[in-house]
Amino acid sequence: MAGNSREPGRTVTGRAFSVLSAFDAESPRLSLTEISQRAGIPLATAHRLVGELESWGALQREHDGRYAIGLRLWEIGLLAPVHTGLRGTALPHMQQLHERTGANVQLAVRQDLEAVYVEKLSGHRSIPIVSRSGGRLPLHTTGVGKVLLAHAPRAVVQEYCARGLARHTPYTIAEPGRLVRELARVRQRGFARTAEEMTVGSCSVAVPVWEGEGVVAALGLVVQSARAEVTKLARILTPAAEAIGRQLEGENR
Repeated sequence: MAGNSREPGRTVTGRAFSVLSAFDAESPRLSLTEISQRAGIPLATAHRLVGELESWGALQREHDGRYAIGLRLWEIGLLAPVHTGLRGTALPHMQQLHERTGANVQLAVRQDLEAVYVEKLSGHRSIPIVSRSGGRLPLHTTGVGKVLLAHAPRAVVQEYCARGLARHTPYTIAEPGRLVRELARVRQRGFARTAEEMTVGSCSVAVPVWEGEGVVAALGLVVQSARAEVTKLARILTPAAEAIGRQLEGENR
């Protein structure tokens, strides 16, 4: 029994991580019972771990007795290189893009088989979208996701297709062969696009952010499908992505 745990194979650290992982965008506030159920640990164990995490600042108890992620954990998260390096470098360029287009501006990286949104800018003129900073979305249904998947190793693409492609709208590309052909076009033309593949009514365009010989992120815009000028948006995005890449290279020398 690892870590003196009464649950075979689960260390104390692993159970603590399972408590933190119980929280997500749909459930940012949880009761102790909900934490126990979502983490898959006994209520008594959850009570002890939650108490320790609260004392350290990773969790905070709300006035109604429910728990939320604490400020100390948020502060530590801000030290991640993706935030201090990539986001900090890209943010001024993203702000300029938003001012110029009024569209949603997104910056994402690939983690395993998902697109993780490092930053998102939007305003009162922007179309409502499902992505959020720190959130995750599928790779095959989003512009930034297609860019990241198109430049991923072949084994990653094969694994992604093998697990099945969820159809989020009637326009989602859900056939592996069709997706592979689309990814080849993304590499050839230098940008990706989606047309109502994640959300009906929206279109996205994205380009790669290169650092040296590798793609480290994807920069994208999301607009209403009715006013999407894909080629024009790609031409606006490309100089910004190139500037971000040059700055990243300079900072990492």
